[in-house]
Amino acid sequence: MRLSLPGEVTLGGLLGDALEANRAGRLSHFITDEHSPAIALFAPEKVAANEEGDWYGEHAGKWLSAAARAAARAGDAALLGNVRRVADYLISRQDADGYLGNYAPPRRFMVPQPPKPVSWDGAPALRTWDIWTHSYLILGLIEVHRATGDEHYLAAARRIGDLCWRVLSDGAVKITDLGNHFGLSATALLDPATELYLATRERRYLDLAELVLAQIEAEPRNRLFSLALAGADPSEIATGKAYQLLWNLVGVAKLHRATGDARYLSAVRNIWAAVRAHHLTLGGGPWGGVAHRSREVFNPAGVFSPEAYVETCSTMAWIQLNRELLAITGDAAFAQEIERSAYNDLLGAQAPDGEDWCYYSFPNGRRTHTTYWRCCKSSGAMALEELPAIAYGVTADGALAVNLLGASTAVLDLPGAGRVRIRQEGRYPLDGPLSISVDPAAAARFAMLVRIPDWANGARLQVNGERFAAEPGGYARIEREWRPGD
Repeated sequence: MRLSLPGEVTLGGLLGDALEANRAGRLSHFITDEHSPAIALFAPEKVAANEEGDWYGEHAGKWLSAAARAAARAGDAALLGNVRRVADYLISRQDADGYLGNYAPPRRFMVPQPPKPVSWDGAPALRTWDIWTHSYLILGLIEVHRATGDEHYLAAARRIGDLCWRVLSDGAVKITDLGNHFGLSATALLDPATELYLATRERRYLDLAELVLAQIEAEPRNRLFSLALAGADPSEIATGKAYQLLWNLVGVAKLHRATGDARYLSAVRNIWAAVRAHHLTLGGGPWGGVAHRSREVFNPAGVFSPEAYVETCSTMAWIQLNRELLAITGDAAFAQEIERSAYNDLLGAQAPDGEDWCYYSFPNGRRTHTTYWRCCKSSGAMALEELPAIAYGVTADGALAVNLLGASTAVLDLPGAGRVRIRQEGRYPLDGPLSISVDPAAAARFAMLVRIPDWANGARLQVNGERFAAEPGGYARIEREWRPGD
C-alpha cells in the first residue's frame, strides 16, 4: 500500500488538535537555530570536551525529521526556514570523513575502545550513543531533503552512511560493541541504512544494513534475526529493551521492502504477534519494567501489572513498525494498532500545550511531565508526525484505503480515476456516526476500503442509504461508480 504523501492529508479532531499543538508548540520552540541547547551541543568547543557518553545528540535528528514533515504538511514557511538553518549549520560542522556527532575524538565510534566489563544492561563500560545519534541524523537529513528537494542534505546523510560502512566493514569495530543492550542501541542503524538505500538505490547502503544484521547474529546474547525467526518472545532477545528492539525491527521490515526476502517479513511478523498478544496495555503501548532493573524492558509473556511502564519512545517505535507492516501487507490489523496507540497512549502522553510530554504512561498512575533532555519528548513529537501519512493509502490494485478513522480531509490521485477528495466528519472515537464524503473530480469507478475497528460489533455501513457489509477487524470493500457528493 502506498501511504499518503506530505500535504495530501489534513487531520482534524483529536489527532488534528494534537498535531497542531505539536507544530505550534515543541517543534516551533524547542529548536529554532544553532544556539538552541540541543544544537549548541554540536559547536566545536562543546564537541571537543564531550566524553560523557550521553544520548543528547539524538534530539537534533529527531527534531529535523518531525519538523521537516510538519512544515511540509502545513506549508509552514517559518518552521521550514528553521529546519534549513539548523540542517545547514549541522552540515557545516560535518568532518571531512563524514562524522557529524557530538563526541570528542577519542570517544567516537570509529575509535576502538579498550575492552571493559559489560554492565547489567548490556552496555560497554564506556557508554556510547554515537551511532544512535548518527542514525537519527541520517533520518532527519533525509526528511529535510524530501521537504526541500535540496540534494546537499541527502549528500550529508550519504557521508554518514559511507563512514559507517568503512568503519564496520574493516573489522576493527563491530556494531554490537557500540551500544548498550548487547548492541541494540547501535544496531538500530539498520533502519537509516536501509532508508538511505531506498532513497538513493545505492547498493552500498543495502550492504551496510546487511552487514549490521550479520554482526547482530554474531553476538550470542542478541541474535535478533534468528531468534525472531524461531518464534522467541521479545523479552528473550538481548535485554528485551522495547524501544530499541522495535526500532531494529523497523529496519528489518525495510530490508524486506528493499530485497523481497520473505524471511525478514516472517521475523518481524513473529515479534509483532508476540508483542500484540503479551506486551501491550489496553491503551496500545508496549509496556515493561515490573520487578526489573530497567523500566523499559519487556517482561516475560504472561506477566502484567497496572503499574507497568509505557515509554513514549516505545509507543513511537510500535507505531513505526505497524506503519511498515501496513505498507507491506495492507492488513487492517496494523492500522488498528496504530490507531489504538495513537488515540490512547500517545495522545495521553502529550500536554495540551504541545510543549511537554510524559516519559512514561501507566494504566494506573500519575501523568508526570519529563525533563528537558529526555528522549521521549522528541519521540512523541516524531510519532505524531507519522499519523497524517498513515491515515489514507492507495493499494496495489488502485483502491483508496481509509486506514485511520476520525475527522480529516485528503486529496489523492487514484490510477484510472484521477483526483479524489475524501472528508471524514464526526466525533469519532468519542461517540456517534462517522460521515465520509467522496468527491472525485468526475464520476469514476474505483474501490474504497473502509477499516471497521475490531471492537465495533454491530457496526453499520451505508452509501447513499444502501447497506454494505461491515465486519469488524478488516476493511469493508465498496467498489462502485462514485460521483461527487456520495
